Amino acid sequence: MTQHFIVRRTSEADWQSVRALRLEMLADTPLAYGETVATALSRQEPEWRQRAARGDGPGTTAVAAIDTSTGRWIGTMGGFLGGLGSTGPLLVGVYVAPGSRGRSSGVADALLDAIEDWARVHGSTLSLHVHEDNARAIAFYERRGFTFTGVSAPYELAPSRLELEMQRVLPATPQGATARPA
Repeated sequence: MTQHFIVRRTSEADWQSVRALRLEMLADTPLAYGETVATALSRQEPEWRQRAARGDGPGTTAVAAIDTSTGRWIGTMGGFLGGLGSTGPLLVGVYVAPGSRGRSSGVADALLDAIEDWARVHGSTLSLHVHEDNARAIAFYERRGFTFTGVSAPYELAPSRLELEMQRVLPATPQGATARPA
């Protein structure tokens, strides 16, 4: 199957696309993020530039999937070190546009592969926090080898609900790659 998108790190120059995709993801799946559309709309250009620059930041990364025929941003994921009580890599800001979801599109898998490549440099595990009601995301993470750690925390925007921690031990070589003898 021919891939109809590219995955690349974001840069400060991408701030307008980062902003547009963030607003889309907050509107599409509000329970998946610790921010509201109203809060995101109140942010000014310097903050969006800073967010976009995470693609090559120290201790952070952000990648985007971009449709090669239209230039439309169809997905994103990020990672950073030391967040939410963790000292290792943490997966954050996961989103795939509705028309690009599903295993057959390959977008979510390609984005996660890129984050795992980054995380492998910083640790042997990758952790994430997912809202307890986000069944679609949980199913994806389980398919990719993440398991629940038993740790949970109140969801920032609705403390009566929980975010559940999941973690995956990262293989020494990228998924689908084979190690070559030295």
